[in-house]
Amino acid sequence: MTKDDLKKYFEPQNFFNRDLSWLEFNRRVLEEALDENLPLLDRIKFVAIFFSNLDEFYMIRVSGLKEQIRAKVIEPTIDGLTPIQQLSRIEKEVQEMLDTLYDVWNKQLLPQLEENKIFIVDINDLSEAEQNHLSKYFYDEIYPVLTPLAFDPGRPFPYISNLSLSLAIFVKKPNGEKHFARVKIPSILPRLLRIDEIVKSPSVSTNGDVVAKYVWLGDLIKHNLPILFPGMEILRAHRFRITRDTDLEIQEDEADDLLELIEKNIKQRKFGSVVRLEVEKDMPDFMIDTLTENLQITKRDIHIIDGQLGLSDLMLLYDLPVHHLKEKSFHPVTPTLFEEEEQSIFALLRTQDVFLHHPYDSFNPVVDFIKAASDDPDVLAIKQTLYRVGANSPVVKCLIEAAERKKQVAVLVELKARFDEENNIYWARELEKAGVHVVYGMVGLKTHAKMTLVVRKEIDGVKRYVHLATGNYNPSTAKLYTDIGFFTSDEDICADVSEVFNYLTGYSVQKNYRKLFVSPINTRDKLLEFIEREIKNVKKGRKGHLIFKLNSLVDATVIAALYEASNNGVRIDLIVRGICCLVPQKPGLSDNIYLRSIVGRFLEHSRAYYFYNNDNEEIYLSSADLMPRNLDRRIEVTFPIENKKIRDKIKRTLLDISLLDNQKSRICLPTGKYVFNRPVVTQDKINLQEWLMENTSPGILNIVQRKLKK
Repeated sequence: MTKDDLKKYFEPQNFFNRDLSWLEFNRRVLEEALDENLPLLDRIKFVAIFFSNLDEFYMIRVSGLKEQIRAKVIEPTIDGLTPIQQLSRIEKEVQEMLDTLYDVWNKQLLPQLEENKIFIVDINDLSEAEQNHLSKYFYDEIYPVLTPLAFDPGRPFPYISNLSLSLAIFVKKPNGEKHFARVKIPSILPRLLRIDEIVKSPSVSTNGDVVAKYVWLGDLIKHNLPILFPGMEILRAHRFRITRDTDLEIQEDEADDLLELIEKNIKQRKFGSVVRLEVEKDMPDFMIDTLTENLQITKRDIHIIDGQLGLSDLMLLYDLPVHHLKEKSFHPVTPTLFEEEEQSIFALLRTQDVFLHHPYDSFNPVVDFIKAASDDPDVLAIKQTLYRVGANSPVVKCLIEAAERKKQVAVLVELKARFDEENNIYWARELEKAGVHVVYGMVGLKTHAKMTLVVRKEIDGVKRYVHLATGNYNPSTAKLYTDIGFFTSDEDICADVSEVFNYLTGYSVQKNYRKLFVSPINTRDKLLEFIEREIKNVKKGRKGHLIFKLNSLVDATVIAALYEASNNGVRIDLIVRGICCLVPQKPGLSDNIYLRSIVGRFLEHSRAYYFYNNDNEEIYLSSADLMPRNLDRRIEVTFPIENKKIRDKIKRTLLDISLLDNQKSRICLPTGKYVFNRPVVTQDKINLQEWLMENTSPGILNIVQRKLKK
């Protein structure tokens, strides 16, 4: 099955727009914030996530559309929308969601916080004693940090950084002259200041029932503006916030030094064009005109906000130790097979493959595996890919220690991991200092594969051990994202991983691998081959079934292949957390395709591809979503789960339960809108993530099978 065979499906009406589909995902995040069954602080956490997601969307996707419009690009995407049409639809959808969320924030969430003794107050409503303490705090702690910037013929309009919150101020001099000024609200200080921590005197302390009492930093600065502009009359002061284009454009083929090029582009990112201006609702037109003229934007780039700007900062409320306002805490469990003190991890992996499902299973065994390799005198070499490792990475520290012990250590640090470039540059240099062989990536390709290879000298010769994963080597995100890790000493897989590393670090034109699919070489072709296999089985009168669980489904050729499979009687269940451009349940096109999305307390990040294969079930796990970038412009690895016990566990306790979820899953309609999958009277309530947190007993597979038969 080739792209040419599938051309009949390449019609605009057969695809959802990628960016509008992403907005539907963020709407599902919004719905979590609206869910009155969720604890209060978890609802607020989803408010913060919604706004953080939206910021990145404007920095990357909307900025790209606006660049196309400036370049007069009129070519439609595969769904038939031109850049101007996409942008118009986006702004309409975003405004509707913002109106909804601010309404809920003001009418529901703020009052509920107050009911629970958590107050975000207007500074003018504080007692005189509290205001005095805050004024002193402002003068001692905040005032020295602030820099008022005037705008007049002798002083140009100030540079305004991305996502920075500012006050636009209109002042009048004693001689009657009026001027515009700007004060940046410093991001190094928390947006919400805890009054009960600032006001420590017992005589003016807040009520003993108060859990926490906050004032917005911007309100405190605005209240004290006369100190910044002595002798001036403050006529107006209003918040505004800008979003810049931060998508790096890297001409790698023209670079002599990729590290130097990335560093240069990071600096340039700070000066990207402005793609969005958020202003308070009551900012007068003449001040908006001043901003739009000097930021070189148009009225279409303005969002007028009826409330506080940049509510992603509300995430700090989630840190409050108020457990009854949060979902029950969960602590990952270390599988018992890793707790056998008498057995090394290498002895364990010689005899069996091991599967970890994070965050339900602890990430510690992964770190322990790398540490054991670093400590073990019989380990000769360690090779690893690093995409997003985070700060204070224990994984990197183990690699540095291994190099210091004179082991051969080679690490591919992907410098092009968006928004982690600076962090990765730092770790790359630290690794190089220790003598690690560091590769920065490949020209034109991002390395997104998650692989660790350990080479060990043993009694019967050199033995290789591998860890492959769907997620990053980051212990922090491993507690927040659902991902799958897999340890094996399978000789074919280990040989394949060795050859992928040779491809990454040296020169190789390897086209075929024993068991792995490798992007950009053969992942799409292999998936099309396996989809076609299901079609052939159905044509022979057998059953055909596919289950794909992933983050994004965008690739037009794969989507067309799924349409072809559906039209030939193959049942297809898609569990897609985010973007999906496939139109499900459309008569004559996708009658047998069922699309759902799950948004819960953890970010669903694992990718699993199931093929029924005439009752010879196969499951492949992958670092790759089904997007052109993952299939054509990234190094990705997709690997088989051949151990029947592990394969059954993934099928029964991940894929099947995902399909049974009727609490956090939404079903996609042919219109592109998602509706909650609610249980009927006879059905048990099943929440995938809660189910996985609660069910760890040996009999789980039987329980799942019984539920499926019902």
